[in-house]
Amino acid sequence: MKKITEVKNYWDNRPCNVKHSQSKKGTKKYFDEVENKKYFVEPHILKFAEFEKWKDKRVLEIGCGIGTDSINFVKNGAKLTAIELSEESLYLCKKRFNLNKLKSDFFLGDAENLSEIIPVLKYDLIYSFGVIHHTPKPENIIEQIKKYMDKNTEVRIMLYSKYSWKSFEFFLQYGYKFNFNFKKTIQYYAEAQLDCPVAFVYSKNDVRKLLKDFEILEIKKEHIFPYLVEDYINHKYNKRFIFKILPQPIFKLLEKILGWHLLIKFKLR
Repeated sequence: MKKITEVKNYWDNRPCNVKHSQSKKGTKKYFDEVENKKYFVEPHILKFAEFEKWKDKRVLEIGCGIGTDSINFVKNGAKLTAIELSEESLYLCKKRFNLNKLKSDFFLGDAENLSEIIPVLKYDLIYSFGVIHHTPKPENIIEQIKKYMDKNTEVRIMLYSKYSWKSFEFFLQYGYKFNFNFKKTIQYYAEAQLDCPVAFVYSKNDVRKLLKDFEILEIKKEHIFPYLVEDYINHKYNKRFIFKILPQPIFKLLEKILGWHLLIKFKLR
């Protein structure tokens, strides 16, 4: 099993979305461009997070990264507490908040040991987008967040989908490199920075098993990446031919069947 130090080193080397802008890293222009690109490519985040809903509410974010969602919670009036494993990511997140003259409570550490790091309080929302599947033992984080919940707490998380356009495409293209080991193939290609140490994928049944002690409010799929990767890296949004000719309603339906992002909402029973 991969160690948490390997995960930390991986994300310190290249924080998520850190290359979404060509402007000088750490400037306001840089952060604005990072945000614009993220929400342009993943607009479902805005509907899923519902930043405006949490005004004057306590929000606990597991894995804040460089702070794109974090700052939008706070701009909309939330009282945010966030934890991040990567020192480099958290450094950029704090810089972002300072540039915007905003404050939050930030903690550096492993969310598998959440209650040893963050004082146990009850939160209105616990939020984690694309993080829990990158820890060696996701079930440990799920157990930890129970301590921060009461009957009114809602949890919203995104996990990678096992049965998705991305996983099938990469397996069919590159599975031979890993003796057609599905798990290893998807783990290697899960992120733009290849060979992420830990990258679990989940079916809806897997999610139900992981969250067996909770009441699941919603599980749905979103996000098929339609752009040519080479152009996207250079900040150009040219769609692959199949997605150019596919009618938008059909594309949206396909996302609901083969989306890479499993959007999950749950609470205590």
